[in-house]
Amino acid sequence: MGMTMTQKILAAHAGLESVAAGQLINAKLDMVLGNDITSPVAINEFNKAGCESVFDRTKISMIMDHFAPNKDIKAAEQCKQCRGFAKRFDIKNFYDVGEMGIEHALLPEKGLIAPGEVCIGADSHTCTYGALGAFSTGVGSTDMAAGMATGEAWFKVPSAIKFNITGKLKKNVSGKDVILYIIGRIGVDGALYRSMEFSGEGLKNLSMDDRLCIANMAIEAGAKNGIFAVDEVTLDYVKDRVDREFKVYEADEDAEYEQVIDINLSELEPVVACPHLPENTKPARELGDIVPNQVVIGSCTNGRLSDMAAAAKIMEGRHIAKGVRCIIIPATQQVYLDSIKLGYVETFIKAGCVVSTPTCGPCLGGHMGILAADEIAVATTNRNFVGRMGHVSSKIYLASPEVAAATAVTGKITDPTGEF
Repeated sequence: MGMTMTQKILAAHAGLESVAAGQLINAKLDMVLGNDITSPVAINEFNKAGCESVFDRTKISMIMDHFAPNKDIKAAEQCKQCRGFAKRFDIKNFYDVGEMGIEHALLPEKGLIAPGEVCIGADSHTCTYGALGAFSTGVGSTDMAAGMATGEAWFKVPSAIKFNITGKLKKNVSGKDVILYIIGRIGVDGALYRSMEFSGEGLKNLSMDDRLCIANMAIEAGAKNGIFAVDEVTLDYVKDRVDREFKVYEADEDAEYEQVIDINLSELEPVVACPHLPENTKPARELGDIVPNQVVIGSCTNGRLSDMAAAAKIMEGRHIAKGVRCIIIPATQQVYLDSIKLGYVETFIKAGCVVSTPTCGPCLGGHMGILAADEIAVATTNRNFVGRMGHVSSKIYLASPEVAAATAVTGKITDPTGEF
């Protein structure tokens, strides 16, 4: 029986001719990732185990992005611990205030992930890098510690669901709508411990930012990972970023999938995930009675330059509705700088938005936008669980940058494909 993309990558990194779903393997790692919340726990385990060295100082990344710039004393102590570890072992890819960005936007931007590689990260949205044709998945901090020490991790080889992509997205419909539609269709456990594998002639119509967004939220369907077939879009993206050799893996013709789901991009419309699960989706056009107190455009899901561009285009010449707070968070320093150069930041400020330094911030109820009791947010983030952004009685509606921007200027959830 043939292998899927994920299975081929795992087999190669385990030194095996082939692997099958359910098989337990040890695989060599190309990158181990942690942030300012998860790295301290991993460092404690690393030290507890008596480890005196890391497997490769160039293959570990630590990004200070969740509570940085530090929001309180505890956050400051966590970052201090990470700084000490990075200095002790001369970790090459340590990114702190002034250089950091949201981890899952920063690593692809810096060329730290390439097609065919294996990455683990002590953060559930590490599955983002499957957009580049890599196998990447979130792990616990103990596994991160073991990975930093040994350069290996164990996996149960996942079975797969194939998503056959056709067609082309309409104006103001984007990758966020694709993944919200999929999660709404299969549910938050619809791909539980499976690989979500994306291919088909329609892939050429999905930008890298669309793919990064889609792969990012594979975990919200319960998936072990999401992965895209490598094509010209992928190779063009990594061309000037990745400075090392890499190998592209393609699924075998006779690869086995538990399910094949056809997605025609041309048929999709703006979708919003209502409280309190990403699967609770409805068309944006049906939610015009929802009036938010806050709109957040950013996060590891939708803080890239194309997201800033989409929001700025809608906000140009308009002003945020009275009673709405709008927070814009570019995902990296480069995105921030480019947004300034292209005039997006000026557009946002003139529209009445606040523009933040790169940070995860309000996405996990960290800082820079905590919700009070009964408040409503429309956000381009990835989770809308109870209490995710603040008070347990607050509500979060997940949407694309286009829907979020249109909502901010109208003061109610708005379908950006129509007149507003």
